[in-house]
Amino acid sequence: MTQEEKQLLFKDLCGRLPYEVKINIKSDYTREMEDTKLTPYHLDGLGYNVEYRNLRPYLRPMSSMTEEEWDEYGDLYDPFRDKQEFHEIIDWLNTHHFDYRGLIEKGLALEAPEGMYKTE
Repeated sequence: MTQEEKQLLFKDLCGRLPYEVKINIKSDYTREMEDTKLTPYHLDGLGYNVEYRNLRPYLRPMSSMTEEEWDEYGDLYDPFRDKQEFHEIIDWLNTHHFDYRGLIEKGLALEAPEGMYKTE
């Protein structure tokens, strides 16, 4: 994993911590752990044996957005608003675990299986 990829992954994960993103971890010292929730409280529990190149969040591709989610997203994203509350859009995308940075395509994230994150 390049330094740029590592920074991109960390930047993305920081925004997702409050929303209990699920991760996949592989380590030489631990068995594969799937569906582990990554929250600020669990960071210390990852241990020192986990290398960041072996940590992959489960994210939903943008193409998996439901019609209801598109409507909700559209209410937030209005290109005709004078002042766009960009952080609201990013928070909403993080809350719904969407891969808006293209991490799945870059091999830095795994596509979440259908139903892993319940849609409301």
